[in-house]
Amino acid sequence: MAGVLTLSVSFITQTQAATRDEIAAIRVSRSGKFNYWTKDSVAKQKLIDYVRDVTNKRSKNYIPVEDRIAVFDMDGTFLCETAPYYFDGMLYIHRVLYDENYNPSQEEKNFASSLKRFITSKNPGDKLGSSAPHQAAVFEGMTYPEYTSYVENFMKMPVDGLTNLKWGEAFYLPMVEVIKYLQKNDFKVYVVSGSERQLIRVLLRNAVEIPENQIIGTDIKIYAKNQGDTDGLDYDYNENDYLTRGEFVIKNLKMNKVSAIYREIGKQPVLAFGNSSGDLSMLNYTINGNKYKSAVFFVLCDDVERDFGDISKAEKCRKLAEENGWTSISMHNDWITIYGDDVRKMIN
Repeated sequence: MAGVLTLSVSFITQTQAATRDEIAAIRVSRSGKFNYWTKDSVAKQKLIDYVRDVTNKRSKNYIPVEDRIAVFDMDGTFLCETAPYYFDGMLYIHRVLYDENYNPSQEEKNFASSLKRFITSKNPGDKLGSSAPHQAAVFEGMTYPEYTSYVENFMKMPVDGLTNLKWGEAFYLPMVEVIKYLQKNDFKVYVVSGSERQLIRVLLRNAVEIPENQIIGTDIKIYAKNQGDTDGLDYDYNENDYLTRGEFVIKNLKMNKVSAIYREIGKQPVLAFGNSSGDLSMLNYTINGNKYKSAVFFVLCDDVERDFGDISKAEKCRKLAEENGWTSISMHNDWITIYGDDVRKMIN
């Protein structure tokens, strides 16, 4: 599978990071023994103290198991998003600019090229608009097995600028521990992401073990193969049909995350994890007017040694967390490792 976007960093094709099976095997005890967090991490201790309190039946803050709902953003919260860009964006660029088996329209070529320039320049003028409709359009008509195979193949590609790491392994190991810790304490963990729902399902399957019906993301239309332009109310699925991917419906960001949570979960979360202003509504929904003790944790992209952090953005996010009563997680200070000790930045 050719065509990795190479920017201002060099890259190699050999990838030997922790396997997805090893990521799936990560375990954290119910009491909270973490391997990838620094010993004196304040954020880690706040999480442990919170979980111990709300799972203690003798505590006034006890939360019944059925109401232990935790929601996680994905990109930049527990998955790499800065080397050099979001997984879904990199998949789109590969599809349009490098996939020899796909014949994109000139419009898609122009948009993908502009997105590639934007990733390098960070100049808003180099980006022609929202990527989500374009990301859906280039996979329209695919069956779900075909799309799954396509994403799985891309997951084998190296992450640009980081050694020994493939996209299918690019999870923040300390945050995988958080997910496993909460699951061990009977929290129901949901992913609530701006990435497309089926993409997330494929990416997390057999690695970060979150059930597919607990994944909420950007949505597309779904059609029966022989449905054509017939409205779903006027068409019946039959034995000769199978499902195909359609066009973009809605981007799951900002207030749309809150709407999706209420529509699909039906309960207010008591824990939320995010990393950007696109998560602000979800995070504030979790802690405002909650009948239970609730908490929010905010991941700061402040590591420029082991990852492609942004100190200016991290400082703005730290202030945002302070203003809203969230607990900041410093990638630089709170984590012993991000992707594993064998993963390093490569600079020209």
